Amino acid sequence: MNQAKPADRLLGILGGMSWESTSHLYQLLNRGVAARRGGLHSANLVMRSVDFETIAALQRSDDWAQAGQILGEAGAGLKAAGATALLIAANTMHKVADEVERLSGLPLIHIVDATAEALKKAGVRRAGLLATRYTMEGDFYRERMRERHGIEVLTPGETTRAEVHRVIYEELCRGQICEPSHQFHRRAIAELAGAGAEAVILGCTELCLLLDTQRDGDILPLFDGTALHAQAAIDWLTYDSQG
Repeated sequence: MNQAKPADRLLGILGGMSWESTSHLYQLLNRGVAARRGGLHSANLVMRSVDFETIAALQRSDDWAQAGQILGEAGAGLKAAGATALLIAANTMHKVADEVERLSGLPLIHIVDATAEALKKAGVRRAGLLATRYTMEGDFYRERMRERHGIEVLTPGETTRAEVHRVIYEELCRGQICEPSHQFHRRAIAELAGAGAEAVILGCTELCLLLDTQRDGDILPLFDGTALHAQAAIDWLTYDSQG
């Protein structure tokens, strides 16, 4: 990460994937900075919110190269606007994180690293993962967790994975919070507990809209990747206030 002074630190955010979770992240960032620094302080940031339908279509067609190109060019635009670090406001699109970092020319605050640090601090070495099927079934998330942080990632069975994915895209990304889906995800957490998970990662930025880490953490501890990502960004923006 770069060594810009606090006053020079401008966070670039690639958002809109979906805008429902980006809106929540924006609130977390601003409330966190205000709590950290007091007064009327808020997050010093610039955002590029993409049209998620375009990105989702590329995901469905397995055209990750084009998706990475779009986000990388958007990131370069944020750099031109003065951003000195970058945050991808989505778990799934970290699949193209290296390409985005390369094309944008900005250092990335990585959501997996932020989540892993919290897991390690809690002593968790086997974590369940609830996320889109791209994240649960791909290698990019689990490999970074294992190779960089020594954490094993478990996922639920195929039927459960398919329903979690459906709820994310057909309900949560559209602002729909449904109690049957909430109960389904609680059963998914129990499934992961039965498989040996010590905790569960909410590895999609929309899942925190459905599951509460306190209320729903009675089966296994829940680690909200969105909140942890936001905290890492707040730490970067306000490191001076921490001495």
